[in-house]
Amino acid sequence: MKKVQRVAQTITEKILSAHAGKEFVEPGELISAKVDVLLANDITAPLAIKEFEKIGVPVFDPAAVVLVPDHFTPNKDIKSAEQAKVVRDFAREHALPHYFEVGRMGIEHCLLPEQGLVGPGDVIIGADSHTCTYGALGAFATGVGSTDLAAAMALGETWFKVPESLKFVYNGELGPWVGGKDLILHTIGDIGVEGALYCAMEFTGPVIENLSMDGRFTMCNMAVEAGAKNGIIAPDAKTEAYVAARARRPYRVYTSDPDAKYKEIYEYDVTGLEPLVAFPHSPDNVRPVSEATHITIDQVVIGSCTNGRLDDLRLAAQVLSGKEVHENVRLIVIPGTQEIYRQALREGLIETFIAAGAAVSTPTCGPCLGGHMGILAKGERAVATTNRNFVGRMGHPESEVYLANPAVAAASAIAGRIASPEEVR
Repeated sequence: MKKVQRVAQTITEKILSAHAGKEFVEPGELISAKVDVLLANDITAPLAIKEFEKIGVPVFDPAAVVLVPDHFTPNKDIKSAEQAKVVRDFAREHALPHYFEVGRMGIEHCLLPEQGLVGPGDVIIGADSHTCTYGALGAFATGVGSTDLAAAMALGETWFKVPESLKFVYNGELGPWVGGKDLILHTIGDIGVEGALYCAMEFTGPVIENLSMDGRFTMCNMAVEAGAKNGIIAPDAKTEAYVAARARRPYRVYTSDPDAKYKEIYEYDVTGLEPLVAFPHSPDNVRPVSEATHITIDQVVIGSCTNGRLDDLRLAAQVLSGKEVHENVRLIVIPGTQEIYRQALREGLIETFIAAGAAVSTPTCGPCLGGHMGILAKGERAVATTNRNFVGRMGHPESEVYLANPAVAAASAIAGRIASPEEVR
């Protein structure tokens, strides 16, 4: 019998090799890999459905397809209602068990982990660039085009070029009000928006070990903002505890070999790191909050697939408790899912937001992509816990978006300008 030579692999390479039915894969190699979960939303699913129906075959596995209308829902106009109806009708026709209607849905990248639909060792593709969020569970998760998704719905597999891996090691201790959003902004500010182009960003080190699952989701969510194919964190006891309470399927934990090869290794000592703000019009235009306090604002958005989880709402409520939103500022708070909303109600967080003068929304992507529920007018500025601040991202091309963590966003809502939480406590 021929002996197979052991090849050291990263966690990303191990997951892909297992799903490609190979002993190992190498960066740059083209493979066909089985897919565990396929995701689309009310913007991307209609095109995927149109292309899928041209193939004329059944969905390979209805339980593997997850459809979440979350971008323009609740529907803002007739066109968005028609898009949502296409998704709804397709889910009913093909008896898809994982279609999430308004009132039960959430922002897709908050919802799927919460519902136990994704887990360690999975290969997940989504017709949405922030599908990379699920790497926080130790999965290979990446965004694809709607036509690629259509083909995968028929075949149960898709092709990949195996990405090179970059390793990011975080040492030190995080200060007050500093979390996953600041770590990823710090990283993107260092390497740039193309610094991880078509690479796997693997996050590790003592700081990551101490980071909550919500913080890890935030980091992997924004890997695409550095151009990455995927972001990933090897599962540990925190991951296992999170997944064990939710998983609907068996899962497999992978870790990188100690001698795995990386394109590059970055090491950061984040002791003393300030909360960070990404100035317009790029996520890598990063400065400490202390250098941003002169910027007056009109709106604050706390939510999105980046920072709409329970830890994020708790942090914002901690800053807002007993305070009032500045008279010149609109504060919009959007819990990531219905369950997050309910738990925030139980904990009194929603009462804190409303007492401070905030508007609290049902789960929606809404303002993040300039959809609805908080569009900016010409010349207006917003602080947002979202992931992108490109020209016109949240409304008028001459508006501005400043990215920050929930504590900075809440403090800014109180001050009427970008502010550190320490300034308003």
